[in-house]
Amino acid sequence: MSDTWIPTFLEAQAAELGAARNTLLAYGRDLIDAQSWLAGRNLGFADATQTDIEGYLIYCDAQGLAKSTRARRLSAIKQLFRFAFEEGWRAENPAIQIASPGQDKRLPKTLDEAEVDRLLDAACNFGRNAHDRTRDTCLMQLLYATGMRVTELVSLPVSSARGDPQMLLILGKGGKERMVPLSPPARSALAEWITVRDEVQKLAQDKGAAPSRFLFPSRGVTGHLTRHWFYARIKALATHGAVAADKVTPHTLRHAFATHLLAGGADLRAIQTMLGHADVATTEIYTHVVDERLTQLVMDHHPLTKADTRDDTD
Repeated sequence: MSDTWIPTFLEAQAAELGAARNTLLAYGRDLIDAQSWLAGRNLGFADATQTDIEGYLIYCDAQGLAKSTRARRLSAIKQLFRFAFEEGWRAENPAIQIASPGQDKRLPKTLDEAEVDRLLDAACNFGRNAHDRTRDTCLMQLLYATGMRVTELVSLPVSSARGDPQMLLILGKGGKERMVPLSPPARSALAEWITVRDEVQKLAQDKGAAPSRFLFPSRGVTGHLTRHWFYARIKALATHGAVAADKVTPHTLRHAFATHLLAGGADLRAIQTMLGHADVATTEIYTHVVDERLTQLVMDHHPLTKADTRDDTD
């Protein structure tokens, strides 16, 4: 019975909660690791005790895993046992009283406005042909204008982008929809890309290819550009734009979107809505980024912070 716990649990997460594919893959990896550790001690999820689960967490700590990784693994285990208890597979939940190791609060890496400008310029100039440059410009403008997750961006349906929209309807985590406004540069880049995209699609259909429903179509399995492709692409754009490649990921542009809006005076709740955060506490981390920058601004430029400008005789 316990051999089927993980696949049954994942199926329920997908069907009942609309969990994203990447989330399900992460749950699966974490639970399989825990299952393997238990199996090495002739145990399974059906008979593991609280002490056994705590032993697994001690093992994870001894492996040098970060607090965030251990917290994520415990979260997956807790959800599995809660599901097992609700399904009647176990008479008790052995994980319910185990406290999370917590997570180290790390400020997100972001970019300043000049670095973003260089990335956007690189998108306009880097590609090998007009098609690639128009596509890359649209991708980067949309990412910075909306703060979308990269998976949301590459899987956008073309139907949501037709008609020169002022706002985009985005399908986020858990199947939740949200509306995000588009900047004039993003709208312009989107209109240019749709023209090019439709021309390429027409040529492909004339040769017998099926029409694509995606804004950024691909011949791959998913039918659209993948997040892995975009990760590599944005690194290349960073190098071309003289931006440190180790600072730049698709998620960095999401952080830059939120940080620059907040620094410009945008309301935190509005940013929460546009990012698709379920809890405003997740969005509040950007206030720390802005606070850190303001503190540094004062330290760099306020005359009273410069020892050689003080007059101690007053």
